[in-house]
Amino acid sequence: MAQPSRVRVESVGETATATTLELFFDLVFVFALTQVTALLAADLTAVGLLRGVLLIAVVWWCWVGYSWLSNVVKADEGWARIAMLVAMAAMFLVALAIPEAFTDLPGGLSGPHVFALAYLALRAVHLVLFWMISDADTALRHQVARFAPTMIGGTALLLLAADTSGTAQLLLWCAAVAADYGGTLLIGAKGWRLNSAKHFAERHGLIVIVALGESIVAIGVGVTALPISWPVIVAATLGLCVSASLWWVYFDTTALITERALARVRGLRRVSMARTAYTFLHLPMMVGIVLLALGLKKVLAYVGDTGHHTLTDPLYGVPLWSMYGGVALYLLAHVGFAYRCYRGRKTYRLALAALLLASAPLVSYLPALTSLGILAAALIALNAVEAIRFRSARDEIRHTEHA
Repeated sequence: MAQPSRVRVESVGETATATTLELFFDLVFVFALTQVTALLAADLTAVGLLRGVLLIAVVWWCWVGYSWLSNVVKADEGWARIAMLVAMAAMFLVALAIPEAFTDLPGGLSGPHVFALAYLALRAVHLVLFWMISDADTALRHQVARFAPTMIGGTALLLLAADTSGTAQLLLWCAAVAADYGGTLLIGAKGWRLNSAKHFAERHGLIVIVALGESIVAIGVGVTALPISWPVIVAATLGLCVSASLWWVYFDTTALITERALARVRGLRRVSMARTAYTFLHLPMMVGIVLLALGLKKVLAYVGDTGHHTLTDPLYGVPLWSMYGGVALYLLAHVGFAYRCYRGRKTYRLALAALLLASAPLVSYLPALTSLGILAAALIALNAVEAIRFRSARDEIRHTEHA
């Protein structure tokens, strides 16, 4: 058994819950997602979409690293508190630089370099603190040592990308993401520690909530400075229905079952499940939510301004595919999430994801408000069908205490 670390920190126990400092940290993360949504809205092209997805992957990897760290030691105690506050500052700089992560704006510092250097600081703080707290845990220290090259490689590639542009820049960004995610897969799960299933599941549930909150913010941003009208009211209500439905998909029963499944396993099995189900499969959920936010923002702009015919102009191209494809991606991630944790087969969610992808070309001929209405109705129907079809199991899951 590992001896307590000599570094001034406090270990996390099995019954630990999220701290207020971690929630504070999450606010910076959601600001980064808002920045990505704004960047996507300004460049509605395939390249712009790829850039947005790469940014989400990079920002998510930063957040994930600290979710693992704060599951080993309490985020608001000892040196961990200082590290979290420094990391917050670095994350905030990363978020501020997102509009210039690929293309530097005239004047001021180089945006791509600020982004890369802030990212370096964020990753370095994470790595150093993990190294310090593993001084009495040989297996964890060996794993941190194996993890270091992936962090160094990904960061170095982003620094190189800051000095390039166009295709070369995109390729370097793709390589940086591959180095981080692929390297972590290659070194395996053995040696990592996950002290509290409850804390880990709660942290990821909270980040889903704040991300969904960002999609609601997109609804408001979409009609900023535009006069309120009945089409705006209807569109905003439908957008809220979509966001609420995605909340239902995650939290009605799935979050409860997966947390209990994670709590039942120990050691390497727990770490492996957490890495696949939470670290990796929550990334497409984040991407899906941000893409949905982009689509909602555009729909609200369509129905609120005077440059479009509210009842006739269709939503098409990147905004439509972001809205429908984003929800489909979110649902598909849930299918994988449930299957990995408890071998749950989410057939209805898989079917709806396929239906949304297949129907996107057809709804591109319909008014934007109608497209949003169809999406909201489909998600409400999904939740209603699952609630009725699995009523008995749902009641047991939600109202029976589990050890």
